[in-house]
Amino acid sequence: MSQLKQETSSVDRKLFLKDIVDELLADGRIDNKQAEQFLIPARSSTLEIHPLVVIAQQEWKDKKPPNKILTLEALTLWLADKVGIPYLRIDPLKVDVTSITSVISSAYASRHKILPIKVTHDTVTIATAEPYVRSWENELRHVTNLNIERVIANPVDIPRYLNEFYSVSHSIKRATNENEGQHIPGVVNIEQLVELGKSGRLDTNDESVVHIVDWLLQYAFEQRASDIHMEPRREMGNIRFRIDGALHLVYEMPTPVMAVVTSRIKVLGRMDVVEKRRPQDGRIKTKTPNGQEIELRLSTMPTAFGEKLVMRIFNPDVLVKDFPALGFGEKDIAEWNNMVSVPHGIVLVTGPTGSGKTTTLYSTLRQLAKPEVNVCTVEDPIEMVMPEFNQMQVQQNIGLDFASGIRTLMRQDPDIIMVGEIRDRETANMAIQAALTGHLVLSTLHTNDVAGAIPRLREIGVPAYLINATLIGVLAQRLVRTLCPHCKQPTELDPDIWKKITRPWKINGKHSFYAPVGCDECRHTGFMGRAGIYELMPMTTELRHNIKPDSDASSIRKQAVKEGMTQLRISGARKIAMGQTTIEEVMKVVPPDEEL
Repeated sequence: MSQLKQETSSVDRKLFLKDIVDELLADGRIDNKQAEQFLIPARSSTLEIHPLVVIAQQEWKDKKPPNKILTLEALTLWLADKVGIPYLRIDPLKVDVTSITSVISSAYASRHKILPIKVTHDTVTIATAEPYVRSWENELRHVTNLNIERVIANPVDIPRYLNEFYSVSHSIKRATNENEGQHIPGVVNIEQLVELGKSGRLDTNDESVVHIVDWLLQYAFEQRASDIHMEPRREMGNIRFRIDGALHLVYEMPTPVMAVVTSRIKVLGRMDVVEKRRPQDGRIKTKTPNGQEIELRLSTMPTAFGEKLVMRIFNPDVLVKDFPALGFGEKDIAEWNNMVSVPHGIVLVTGPTGSGKTTTLYSTLRQLAKPEVNVCTVEDPIEMVMPEFNQMQVQQNIGLDFASGIRTLMRQDPDIIMVGEIRDRETANMAIQAALTGHLVLSTLHTNDVAGAIPRLREIGVPAYLINATLIGVLAQRLVRTLCPHCKQPTELDPDIWKKITRPWKINGKHSFYAPVGCDECRHTGFMGRAGIYELMPMTTELRHNIKPDSDASSIRKQAVKEGMTQLRISGARKIAMGQTTIEEVMKVVPPDEEL
């Protein structure tokens, strides 16, 4: 009989290495040679390590198809199936830390190596990696008056999240108690406490506050968040992460504590801590657990219940990618490189906020920034400090706007100038002058597509003849979520819908349509990461003939399509056909009834 099936409810029995190895051998997951390695009695050093962890360290290949590596996650899933207990991969984004840490103490959970995961009105779900250690069940049922539901979880995740959840909960409770324990009328934020100047009162350097901020940042890095939102409400404030373009509620924190945490972050960002009535901007440079430098851009906004703080995370590895990683096709890369290799003129990148324009420009500038080339930028704000080029920050309070910034850069002997955004006539005119005097100018413009860039420039006040003389080309882009490679499944697509989104073109090659499923790797969203879809319009002789004072975007678009321009939705359709995204994702950002 299987050793793992011989469960005894009265006596605790831990899993032993030999039992696990024997079961893996009996199931045909490993061979005799691998099993013999664990018959040697010299394994006393592994007694305190969970046997699944020891086996996972060997990185054996599963003898059963598809012959993948027996990772710790795969072994944990195998164990759960073997003992007949549901498997759960702990997703910290879905754990209500406040409720689960109130069920049992940290000491009790540590002693029994268990972790509460979910609490309802009559049941608590407990994660364990020891299915036959059950003495804690009756004790917990008696103390809490709740039903116990056990799940099997990764033996490494349990102590990791146990420490994380209880540590953060303790820090927040301590901060709350210290903040509320002063019994001072009207005192609900750190500035008032600091002004009182009394020792022992909560301030931004308090250990609890420092720990909460450190946890928040490291947690965001681990979850691949692009933004952290701290939103005060009447009693409990919300902390939300934006991951792959979607916001996720991560934690609820007492509003007075959130005010102190916000103040701590403002101190780190060299912002005015006392000023809460007006918006402020700041910047923090920090490191991930593996030592990688990360920059965060801070922005505060006064709301009805306090300051709302948004931290945008700029990871150099994410922000500055090569063009294939951004989603460019081979044709796109060739056309884009041709456009930015022209010695003088203007190249525009268009699209709404959050469509990846800055990422494209930074990746391009890093490619262009050679030792013999002087690359300068004027930005508002500087998204990412890059050592390869010279960056200047717009400061409206001292009269340094985009136009005056370009004027300054013109005296700095630049070869390439990047302007954060062309917003007004003065900035547009200065960019035109820079292009006319022999500089390559890259900038962004808020229009929906490439053809709309030309009427927009005319609306700003740029004459048609100057657009004709300086514009090299326009790139429009959007971001779509990409399917999780671990769980996406083939699917059929309605031919009528496919024709609607691809008309009047035909997508050549093999079509592989996939649908999102959801798994632990993608947090059950079915998507992991984002990629760009693009349309490029290099200025040709025929297109320049269409740039007239009375020409509209429709005539320019028709001419560009006639010359072979790949539209945004056709670019998206190609990614659908390659199995990278879904038709719903493309239709979110590019309507299928877009005029041709």
